[in-house]
Amino acid sequence: MEGIYLDYNSTTPTAPEVVEAMAPFFTDNFANPFNLHRFGQRARGPVDEAREKVAALLGADSPDEIIFTSGGSESDNLAVEGVAYASRGRGRHVITSAIEHPAVLVTCEWLADEGWDVTFLSPDDEGVVHADALAAAIRPDTVLVSIMHGNNEVGTVEPIAELATVARERGVLFHTDAVQSAGKIPVNVVDLGVDLLSISAHKFYGPKGVGVLYVRNGVELVPVIHGGHQEEGRRAGTHNTPGIIGLARALELATDGREEEGERLARLRDKLEGGILAMPGSVVVMTPAGKALPNTLNVCFPGIEGEAIMLALDIEGISVATGSACVSGLSEPSHVHAAMGCPPEVARGSIRFSLGKYTIEEDIGRVLEVLPPVVERLRAVSPTND
Repeated sequence: MEGIYLDYNSTTPTAPEVVEAMAPFFTDNFANPFNLHRFGQRARGPVDEAREKVAALLGADSPDEIIFTSGGSESDNLAVEGVAYASRGRGRHVITSAIEHPAVLVTCEWLADEGWDVTFLSPDDEGVVHADALAAAIRPDTVLVSIMHGNNEVGTVEPIAELATVARERGVLFHTDAVQSAGKIPVNVVDLGVDLLSISAHKFYGPKGVGVLYVRNGVELVPVIHGGHQEEGRRAGTHNTPGIIGLARALELATDGREEEGERLARLRDKLEGGILAMPGSVVVMTPAGKALPNTLNVCFPGIEGEAIMLALDIEGISVATGSACVSGLSEPSHVHAAMGCPPEVARGSIRFSLGKYTIEEDIGRVLEVLPPVVERLRAVSPTND
């Protein structure tokens, strides 16, 4: 890989083993698996096998609980909007958190415009949503709670099993966006106790454009894409057969080596954090110690624009992010930082380092060589230093 890529939370390169598994389904085994002729059935078998593999890897009771989608955003939309509409006869109250991915936040805001009542729970200063806050927010008309598993910006891992228990005891469905956590930490729907769970292949070295929504058997869901009867009538559209095969293979690979890779990335992340904290000047670490994804480090350099740091590092061949790629280009500070109580003048200096399978120790050394003079130079010209 040319340069140093530290933006794996945005997307990952597709693993060679995944590309190899997908290749025959672009050419030789190209048919629509929904067709009954021999070509269609030749493709249907591998899709069914992929569904079974994903179900087993996520701990689902049945392959029927797996819906293939176009990615994390669609999975989140289908979970939140689909449950809300299916349950509107029982209630119109939905609970989420203020630090969710836009795929959940914007969907909930849209529901609010359509007449639903939405509660946005605030996290603590480490980005953790607490069970007592959720318990206090649940009402008789609450139909769904959606809290993400691993935060895409600061890396905080939420106590999903505890939160889901609170919801379940009150008869409320629980969805978690596990797009950032799948392949990095254990993701098992039984252990987490969730009713719905979203993942996306391109976050764990699979192809872009394919994801999964796990839906526990018995959960009613109104489709958001209408048309054919694919996915048991829950999601219309011709199956993305190469993508489905790639997703299953990528999840299998990520799960097999998850523990060792997580430990390796955590060591590199900690080395990076220690080096940054040793730099002169003020640094605010937003990623909570011991409560975060092993590959993620979010730090703020007060008085400097994070975008300026990002561009300066890019000139040096180091690619990082200022926050979520899904909200990049906005002038406002991150909504995640704001919800965690981070002042705007600090949040604007946010940089997210997210490590991955091709990150090596020499990369971290190079960052710690380049970053201090970059920050020093930008501080020298910052208006806040006048």
